[in-house]
Amino acid sequence: MTLTLCVAQLNFIVGDLDGNARKIVDAAHHAYAEGARLLLTPELSICGYAAEDLFLRPAFISACDDAVNAVAQQTAGLKDMTVVVGHPTGGDLRTRSVAVQSRFNAASVLQEGRVVASYAKRELPNYQVFDERRYFTPGRGVCVFEAGASDQKVRIGLLICEDAWFEEPARLAREAGAEMLAVINASPFHVGKGYEREATLAQRAVATGLPTVYAHLVGGQDEVVFEGHSFVLDAGGAVVGRAPSFQENLFLAQVNRAQGAINIVANVEPLRTPEADLWDALVLGVRDYIGKNGFPGALLGLSGGIDSALVLAIAVDALGPQKVRTVMMPSPYTADISWIDAREMARRLGVAYEEISIVPQFEAFKASLAADFQGRAEDTTEENIQARIRGTLLMALSNKFGSIVLTTGNKSEMATGYCTLYGDMAGGFAVIKDIAKTLVFRLARWRNDNDPYGSGKNPIPERIIERPPSAELRPDQKDQDSLPPYDVLDAIVERYMENDQSIDTIVEAGFAREDVEKVTRLIKINEYKRRQAPVGIRVTHRSFGKDWRYPITNSFRA
Repeated sequence: MTLTLCVAQLNFIVGDLDGNARKIVDAAHHAYAEGARLLLTPELSICGYAAEDLFLRPAFISACDDAVNAVAQQTAGLKDMTVVVGHPTGGDLRTRSVAVQSRFNAASVLQEGRVVASYAKRELPNYQVFDERRYFTPGRGVCVFEAGASDQKVRIGLLICEDAWFEEPARLAREAGAEMLAVINASPFHVGKGYEREATLAQRAVATGLPTVYAHLVGGQDEVVFEGHSFVLDAGGAVVGRAPSFQENLFLAQVNRAQGAINIVANVEPLRTPEADLWDALVLGVRDYIGKNGFPGALLGLSGGIDSALVLAIAVDALGPQKVRTVMMPSPYTADISWIDAREMARRLGVAYEEISIVPQFEAFKASLAADFQGRAEDTTEENIQARIRGTLLMALSNKFGSIVLTTGNKSEMATGYCTLYGDMAGGFAVIKDIAKTLVFRLARWRNDNDPYGSGKNPIPERIIERPPSAELRPDQKDQDSLPPYDVLDAIVERYMENDQSIDTIVEAGFAREDVEKVTRLIKINEYKRRQAPVGIRVTHRSFGKDWRYPITNSFRA
């Protein structure tokens, strides 16, 4: 007996119910032509993940139910085909009654034009970026369905994402007669998460003795990215199939029964480096945020520094050079090498480049404020004026031409407030807001050595990577004049902000108390800035976004 199944690792758009349904139907027809008789789509594939407070709208839930029925009707002619779709639904799944006012994160099994079985997610995550208990009621049932032609039936236990991180749902599916597990998922990316999933699902496979198929979403949605990386495990927990990461794929696997045991065979994509995953996540995040929201392109301030250089390289890989515009805005303190390096990088990547001096505007601001500032020395006020002039110019260009401004601040700056409200924070999408400065350097070097999207190697001039970082807002300014060395700063931010270590624990690990107290104080007092920052791509297990919810007005000190 052989059953061919297909994991529809697809990129959906939140709220585009007709488009998502059409994509599922097209995938089902294509997979059927390839011999597949089972199609698995990701969690909430009908509506996209995550629809957030759209889930609270009865009209939205009703429209999702209609879309499920449309998929069923449009795949009814595929003989012996089973399609599994993820969707929100209301009412009682057992009676299909809407009298019971509950909402479920559900999956439905479609055969011969109708829903033959449904399953509601039992384990609802409510940590990190997840907020599912706000929207859904936990399910209590078990779903085991049969797929394949009459002489090829396989009994499959259906789980949804978080269910597979707990023992009970998989055990109950096995006890209900499942011969294999199918887990549909929408699990946001962070570095290393794909291999964490493989390890966790291996535990479920071993515990139940059941081969397991993990069907995962791909694509960017606001601040999160889903990397695909669907996979197949045998009953011993070994990876016997792995789909490509960060791209749509109709991933086929062969299910065989021999001597009463189920075996699955599929292609296995090779392991990837963290840098390759990070780069693809950033590129996909930019491409989907801009594409799904209908922006014609992107523009950014190109300073000749490492952060804007990295953002430019990501943007070109994501959009192509024809959709990216750069503006160099020199101040009285801009070094000549900054001009030279910015021009050179724009030339290497073939993007539009122009220079707009901010000196006249800066002098005009100082003249307007001269009477009020009389007798006071220049300080960060004048530095911030320069940053805000640049932000105003970029936003004016954005308003006039429609392109979105990509901000270039990194996680180290966001943590410590080394950024200017309405200045370098002005824009629509913060590409590297979850990338620490030390990682900025590492990614820049990785990109110079690799050409994943055909834009060419060495896009970033070596001097940009090697020179000491500077905001160039006062004479001879260096970032490290105000901050600890970046290797120290980033390690403290990771320990305190990402891993919730206490100040004393960090000091005991060998860091100077002065540095730890300075960095943690800066993190606390700059919450008001982060609340006003644009959304940006999450690539760590804790970012300054939905993962981080601290009060602005806060007098607590540990």
